[in-house]
Amino acid sequence: MSVVDLTNCRSVIFGCEGTTLSAAEKKFFKAEQPVGFILFSRNVETPKQLKKLVKSLRTAVGRPDAPVLIDQEGGRVQRLRAPHWFEAKSFGHFGDLYQTDPERAIEALRLTARLIAADLREAGITVNCTPCLDLHLPETVDAIGNRAFADNPQVVARLGAVVAEEMLTAGIIPVVKHMPGHGRATIDSHHALPHVGAPHDTLQETDFAPFKTLSVLPWGMTSHIVFDAIDPDHPATQSAAIIKDVIRGEIGFSGLLLTDDLNMEALSGSLAERATAALEAGVDIVLHCSGVLTEMQELAAVCPPLTEEAQARIELGNRVFDHTPDKIDAKADLARLNDLLETDIA
Repeated sequence: MSVVDLTNCRSVIFGCEGTTLSAAEKKFFKAEQPVGFILFSRNVETPKQLKKLVKSLRTAVGRPDAPVLIDQEGGRVQRLRAPHWFEAKSFGHFGDLYQTDPERAIEALRLTARLIAADLREAGITVNCTPCLDLHLPETVDAIGNRAFADNPQVVARLGAVVAEEMLTAGIIPVVKHMPGHGRATIDSHHALPHVGAPHDTLQETDFAPFKTLSVLPWGMTSHIVFDAIDPDHPATQSAAIIKDVIRGEIGFSGLLLTDDLNMEALSGSLAERATAALEAGVDIVLHCSGVLTEMQELAAVCPPLTEEAQARIELGNRVFDHTPDKIDAKADLARLNDLLETDIA
């Protein structure tokens, strides 16, 4: 894949309001040049409409390979739904199956990820915000819940690797989340700021472990959580201690690092203040999902051009596109998946 000039791109990814772009959105995106875009259920109606929207987003910024992201995990978190797209079971379902039949769980999860990736490729979507590598512990907030595979870090890493491998094979960039771990949070960070009081060494051995195992993956997403033993004053998204010492240091993640949605109420201050704090702490790109134009204008005013390091990380991640993925037989894969899950757990 040829190297694309990203020098003038702002360090932000934006959503959009509806199923088509307005003239105001097109003008704004052309002028401000966000790195890319993220889609939600509000942006999706039919396969034809979705492909047209994806193309129009890229046309707006004049970059035919601008990243277009989506959250297509399975279970509660999948923006593309039946009858037009494949609907997957939650990660927790496969984690439960793994306890009794690891081989069947891995094969079923591999087929599931392959079918998801095929839908994304057909739509032109190139980045999937998955896998979720958080632990599923007794105290885990429902906002994560069965989006997490298991309570065992090794199982989480093994199953997360299956999802990531299938995305990469299909030419889709996976985004590991929510770094360095959301499993111990007992409050939904969409609504308030969670604090985790576990000792640093416990976190290293458990929560951080799946991310360390998969630290070679190209993109990652931060969590809006305070880890009291490391930085009691800032959520991970805005903490230099977490980003530089833990995510880049202990975990060893060298890929592109973006925030979770800036609109989540775990963060305080204006959107501009939230973005500035995250970028100064060391994230590469901030993520804004609402699609509200006035909010995007506020952010564009404070989001600087991508750093050279961020540009290099994007270009390295783009190597996934340098091969032509094998064609899959979606009908056969789905039939096999159904066979595997016929006698599955409830």
